[in-house]
Amino acid sequence: MIESSKIDILVEKFNDKIEFLENESVFLVKDIPSWFEIAKFLKSTKELQFDYLMCITAYDSGDSKNFGLAYNFHSTKLNHSVEVRIEFSDGTEVKSIESLWKAADWHEREAFDMMGIKFSGHPDMKRILLPHDWEGHPLKKDYKVQDYYHGMYIPKDKTGWE
Repeated sequence: MIESSKIDILVEKFNDKIEFLENESVFLVKDIPSWFEIAKFLKSTKELQFDYLMCITAYDSGDSKNFGLAYNFHSTKLNHSVEVRIEFSDGTEVKSIESLWKAADWHEREAFDMMGIKFSGHPDMKRILLPHDWEGHPLKKDYKVQDYYHGMYIPKDKTGWE
């Protein structure tokens, strides 16, 4: 949880670009082009020092046309955390934060692989979990599993695989 004095710092700097949600431990970036500037501020500001990117979670809002990213940050120095969300329509590219937090490299590649979200400025935007020639993005709500991959049948019923 982030203290209210730290929230004030963010609101003062990005008042019209962010909106706090859920008891002020989560905020939504309303201005996607400002995302990189906000991320840089989260990491470099003395009062915030979010030095640890714990994860990036990609989500489909339910219609496979609107998506979101939830970034979980923690400051190991100041012992506080925050979640930052970005929501956007399909085809929107989000600025990569890999240059700020190296852990974002694989997290962003996973979001691309599973959901089709593209990150501009990423140094190696390619699949990380599935083969490069796999069709589609399996975590999108409208994803249809292929019947065959390179001539091999892909079973739909996985009963008994435990």
